[in-house]
Amino acid sequence: MIRLFVDQDLAAGQSLPLRPDQIHYLVNVMRQSDGAAIHVFNGRDGEWRGVLVEPRKKVFAVRVDALVAPFSLGPDLDLYVAVVKRGRLETIVEKAAELGARRVFAVVTERTNSARLNLDRLNVIAIEAAEQTGRLDVPRIIGPTPFAKALREMEDNRRLMFCDEAGDAPPAAEALAGLAPASEPWAVLIGPEGGFSPSERARIRARDGAVPVSLGPRILRADTAAIAALTIWQSVLGDWRAS
Repeated sequence: MIRLFVDQDLAAGQSLPLRPDQIHYLVNVMRQSDGAAIHVFNGRDGEWRGVLVEPRKKVFAVRVDALVAPFSLGPDLDLYVAVVKRGRLETIVEKAAELGARRVFAVVTERTNSARLNLDRLNVIAIEAAEQTGRLDVPRIIGPTPFAKALREMEDNRRLMFCDEAGDAPPAAEALAGLAPASEPWAVLIGPEGGFSPSERARIRARDGAVPVSLGPRILRADTAAIAALTIWQSVLGDWRAS
């Protein structure tokens, strides 16, 4: 079933106009036509069944019919990741959306090489990943934010899975085993390609609720580390346990 994210409120009987890029996707990529069934969601009203309608040539809309899934959220999981090269950051955002992160914070550390990012492009990637993966919300992309500020503003009750490649932390699955399940808010923290500075590492480890972990004997690039860490967290504490 084709799924589209829309900005409008959703209710039975509505007719939702589609953007040109959505029309291009449906008509030229997916080869859909008048009367095709699609699903729509907006991140708050659940998922609705709709029908593609063409009131006049090449101007499409979706007629909303019925609710098929009430709105729900996965675990309260954030990803904090140092800004890296564009392609790798785009991969991180895409996979974070697929793996259930609610928010992605792009942070600037002492060893970050560039603080530039295209938020519009990253939001498009997050939306497309949410449409593909079946989730009912779209992760928020936040940044770029200085790392010290992001750490300072993190909620006091949010536990922090610190992927510490420079320390003697235990394996991630072992460190997480036995901790509180996903009813608590959590964050996963991934550093820059050059790693965190000693002062940053000390600041992270001093934070209440920080859980230093190792992702194995090999040094991972940021995109690989983010995927691995989110996967481990979901399998030990997240909604994969009930899947």
